[in-house]
Amino acid sequence: MPQRNEIVSVYAAGVIQGVALVTFPAASTIFTSSAHYGLSTTEYGGMFVPQAITAIGSSLMGAGLTRRLGIKRIFLLGLAADLLAMVLLVLSQFVVINHPVAYGILLVATASMGVGFGLTVPAINTFAATFFPQTVDKAVLILNALLGLGTALAPIFVAIFVGLGIWWGLPVVVGALTVALLSFSFRLPLGEKTQGSATDAQKGSMKLPRRFWIFATFALLYGICETMNGNWASLYMIKKLGGSTTLASLALTMFWGAVTVGRILFAAIEKWFPERSACEVLPFVVAGAFFVTSFLPTGGAHLGIMAFALAGLGCSALLPLTVSFAEEELTTIAASVAGGLIAFYQIGYGVAAFGVGPLQGRAGLGLNTIYGGTAIVALMMSALSFVIIRRQAAVGSGCR
Repeated sequence: MPQRNEIVSVYAAGVIQGVALVTFPAASTIFTSSAHYGLSTTEYGGMFVPQAITAIGSSLMGAGLTRRLGIKRIFLLGLAADLLAMVLLVLSQFVVINHPVAYGILLVATASMGVGFGLTVPAINTFAATFFPQTVDKAVLILNALLGLGTALAPIFVAIFVGLGIWWGLPVVVGALTVALLSFSFRLPLGEKTQGSATDAQKGSMKLPRRFWIFATFALLYGICETMNGNWASLYMIKKLGGSTTLASLALTMFWGAVTVGRILFAAIEKWFPERSACEVLPFVVAGAFFVTSFLPTGGAHLGIMAFALAGLGCSALLPLTVSFAEEELTTIAASVAGGLIAFYQIGYGVAAFGVGPLQGRAGLGLNTIYGGTAIVALMMSALSFVIIRRQAAVGSGCR
């Protein structure tokens, strides 16, 4: 059984990682404001390319690094990378008058965030699954609900600090919390049991089975859908729906808040609404939210808030359940599953984070058109969910 402090460390890391991850997109209006960084839409989207690349690389390398260094060190390295990202973000404001230098610092900061996310998230998912082997789905859902709580808090804190005239207060707070968590976790015997099981799993076949690619494709599509909401909601609210900065932050908070509430909800009602039903229903909710969002009229900011909340509910349980289902089913590569799926999720993240800028600038598409097109991606995810369900039902495992 894990120590109480180990559980506290891992689940606290979920909250802090969530806040850190959304600190950058939550400050989108700061980055694109002429009074601050003055980034174009393409530059803003391009800011997340290093994050996607490093998150993919670190996720894929995570299993091998875990064998060499141990999962505790990987966990601590991930937190240290998050800390570096926050430090660089704060430092960038002091050279904002020099656009190329400031943008270069931001690129390095998001690259560091990618490393932090790519190492920390697979590690804490593995911890959660190992700590609670009899209730893996619920443990992973609760962990990701806390991660979602962090993502929901970030835009609230940004709005508060912007109102105080110190928008950089959020990365300062996140950095301080990360230092505290690093100090708390350093002396804990994290991962002794986890490391042993991971090593055993690595002795098995390393060939990726066909089933992995089904889960991976689903994670990629999900990454596109989540990022269209998480990274572009604030700008959509302001530029298309005519909302204020406060309403834009509220919309982003509602999206991530609904993600959090949904994860808690589906963990609580699994007996009445099993995971298989979530696999069937939630992708359609995401698609519906995108269709609604794309047709909202200018001036419909309050409707936009509700639409983004609906999207958050639809997204809520999909990624954590995908990870836990795959870990339970693909036992021969269990130590690599979380990292691999996070890598494909980050590919989708990169596509959506960067792709919007060129679609607007070169193709001349409006954000509403892009949101409508993303509904098709969500429908593709819906179709794939039935493939997952049918194949799993064929081997008598429900939606696991």
